[in-house]
Amino acid sequence: MAKNSSQPKMKHELSLLDGTMLVSGSMIGSGIFIVSADITRNVGSAGWLIAIWLITGFMTLTAALSYGELSGMFPKAGGQYVYLKEAYNKLTAFLYGWSFFAVIQTGTIAAVGVAFSKFTAYLIPAFSEDNILFQIGSLKISAAQIVSIILIICLTYVNTRGVKGGKFIQTTFTLTKLISLFGLIVFGLFAFKADIWHANWTNAWDLHNLAKDGTITQLTTGTALGAIAAAMVGSIFSSDAWNSVTFVAGEMKNPKRDVALSMMWGTIIVTFIYVMANVVYTGVLSLHDIVNADKDRVAVSASHVIFGNAGTYVIAVMIMISTFGCNNGLILSGARVYYTMAKDGVFFKKTGNLNKFGVPQFGLWIQCVVASLLCLSGRYGDLLDMISFVVVIFYVLTILGIFILRAKKPDAERPYKAIAYPVLPALYIIMGIAFCILLLVYKQDYTLIGLGIVLVGVPIYYISQRNVKEEDEAVTAN
Repeated sequence: MAKNSSQPKMKHELSLLDGTMLVSGSMIGSGIFIVSADITRNVGSAGWLIAIWLITGFMTLTAALSYGELSGMFPKAGGQYVYLKEAYNKLTAFLYGWSFFAVIQTGTIAAVGVAFSKFTAYLIPAFSEDNILFQIGSLKISAAQIVSIILIICLTYVNTRGVKGGKFIQTTFTLTKLISLFGLIVFGLFAFKADIWHANWTNAWDLHNLAKDGTITQLTTGTALGAIAAAMVGSIFSSDAWNSVTFVAGEMKNPKRDVALSMMWGTIIVTFIYVMANVVYTGVLSLHDIVNADKDRVAVSASHVIFGNAGTYVIAVMIMISTFGCNNGLILSGARVYYTMAKDGVFFKKTGNLNKFGVPQFGLWIQCVVASLLCLSGRYGDLLDMISFVVVIFYVLTILGIFILRAKKPDAERPYKAIAYPVLPALYIIMGIAFCILLLVYKQDYTLIGLGIVLVGVPIYYISQRNVKEEDEAVTAN
């Protein structure tokens, strides 16, 4: 007993502000600065561009309000993994954790890291992705990839030294990026061009594909739904990680109250910023300019109009701040899922140990290794196309779990209850299923691979359980 009591424990050091900054900081990465170009190519109009962000914001907020009930019931580290285990079984939870480790969290960390280095190259051209440092066979290693890996390693190291350092970086950088984005929006509203605004909002609800050369392709009812789903891939990815605070619930000062509030306030803040940023885009750039933004960097084009020639450097610094803080939040929260999985005997046993600072150091480092490899692979872009499909599948399953747990555990303590239950949770489930079906129909190249990655976890789970059983039998025999 004495030995167990002396083991390191997670420290309750995160406040409501810290949780809100973790949510909003993890959500806002590079997406809002880039993905509106692809959204506009899919839907072809200002009205539908804003509508895509509003629909995504509604889905995200609905999910966050629904998750509030689960976070209150299970206020401990692991978040969504724990909710799925309680509602279904260990296999379902493991498939989420496996997908989280193989593609969702690590792929996002890699992509955000490379985005950081790409925009750093605006200030220091030597860090460009075009600057190939060396080549191993067909694998080319660029300066941008090395910078992204160094960023991931440094942030991982900071987070192994305890939650205080990570939360300081998260809160400071998130507040800075929120102030910067609000500044971009405010100055952007003053820079509105009446002729551009009028042109963009004429026939604003005409849904069509808009190619870079200006070619318009009208859509049938079926292809229109496919275009909406394809457009939402970018906005859903940009809005993901809203549930990151649930992974660190074991380190919140008042998890039963603050986890739910952090998700609510974080998603409200980010949704408002995303919608207003796109309003600014349509007020200073023509649809043609949005669609043809260099490397899809819509915010760079808008910033040039708003701030003049210095706009490129302004937005580069903003995105560096944004991606730095975003990756810190992703790195901080992700390892807590692997920690909980290890405690259940379905992940590397060493991941279930805490270091002297009370954090899962081994989980942080293996996450770092996988994310770094994805940076080098050059395939992280394809991984991101899978992420939206995979995460929405598990969001739907988790919210469906609210209905299951109300039946299985009707008397369980629920400090919060899902708002407008059962209407809002059911609405999210319907919208999420429709989104996934449309992606399976219209974007099979990526969604089938994503589904394959999830299913690969099934044999891995049973192998891990067999090993655990053999270890238990060996212990019993001794």
